[in-house]
Amino acid sequence: MPVGIALLVAGCATYAFFKIGKVALGGDAEFNPISSLWFATFALAPGFFLPLEQELGRALAHRKALHQGGQPVVGRVVRLAIAIVLLVLLAILALSTLITDAYFDGNWWMFAALATAFVAYAPAHLARGICSGSGRFTSYAVVIGSDGIVRITLCVMLALLGVTHTAPYAFSVALSPLVAVVAVGMRGQLATEPGPPAPWNEVTQNLGWLLVGTVFSAALLNAGPVAAKLLADDDQHDLVTQFAYGVLLARIPLFLFQAVQAALLPRLARLAARGDFVEFRYGLRRLLVLVAIIGVVGTLGALVLGAPIVDLVYGADLSGRTMAMLALSSAIYMGAIATSQAVVALRGHAQVAFGWIFAVTAFLLTIWLGGDDLFRRIEIALVASSLAALASFSVALKWRLSIAQPADAGPVGPLPELPLET
Repeated sequence: MPVGIALLVAGCATYAFFKIGKVALGGDAEFNPISSLWFATFALAPGFFLPLEQELGRALAHRKALHQGGQPVVGRVVRLAIAIVLLVLLAILALSTLITDAYFDGNWWMFAALATAFVAYAPAHLARGICSGSGRFTSYAVVIGSDGIVRITLCVMLALLGVTHTAPYAFSVALSPLVAVVAVGMRGQLATEPGPPAPWNEVTQNLGWLLVGTVFSAALLNAGPVAAKLLADDDQHDLVTQFAYGVLLARIPLFLFQAVQAALLPRLARLAARGDFVEFRYGLRRLLVLVAIIGVVGTLGALVLGAPIVDLVYGADLSGRTMAMLALSSAIYMGAIATSQAVVALRGHAQVAFGWIFAVTAFLLTIWLGGDDLFRRIEIALVASSLAALASFSVALKWRLSIAQPADAGPVGPLPELPLET
């Protein structure tokens, strides 16, 4: 319940941030740098840090079951996080001129905010891993929810003060996750007990494949707005921002799906661990039917009501076709996520990683071959890439189930989550 409430609060804060930020800065074109920063941040940070959060939570939960302290595990993962931060920062800095000129239109404040956000989300994800692995779900919810609350609070304050420069709004995105980390840390919710030494394989057993898979799945999730920004002409900045609004609204079913996967997917892992593959298939079938229902309702709703809703909320001029295609791609992506996690429950981490690579490749090829219409080529690419991911994971799942034995099932614990930030 606390996590569900936190997700709801964070989601509402996200939609409010885009609305208030747009008004405060004076319009779609002026808000475009913040929108670009947003999708770049959440294509980058969760991709690298969500696997650390998952493996940390899994390892701590395992040690808790054995009544062993998790402090050595936390130390290992913190060192891994520092190494990842340094390596990715070096890569970003090496490409800074290219990124700033091609993506941020020469706005170095946005580049600085992107680098800051990447660093800031590392401790946030580690804090979430500690809280989930230790069973401190109220603190976990605080970390999730307060990110959105702090961000919208700063945005409202800046708007009331009449600030119209993009940099303060950019850094409200970049720095907001740190407040909750400090808050839960001061309450002692990130403390862990001393325990037996942690060998590297205790926290890196599947980390490499998880890292590859999550980086590419997060990239695909945010590929639409990023591609629109890179492909748009100089006079289309307001259209790019409006497209981002459409992506946000089309993600509502995907956002709600997080609660569904939190309830059902760990059950699949337990069934796989016990070797109850008949019930495993039945549970997965129920999940996919639910995803299909959500997808159909969401797509039809977007086709009929998407355009007037996005116009009402954000004043954006998007067609019903665009909203329906975005909703359809989100629905297929949900099915891909559900299927991929069933594969992970059967220790198919490598197949999942290759599936996401295949999907991103399909997106790039479709963009290349998709014609000149900015939105249509991206819409088709999002649907095609999500279908590619779903097909790849379906084939992998069928094969894993054909050879599955109880001893081959993955460890019961936190499964990969959506690389979706709010």
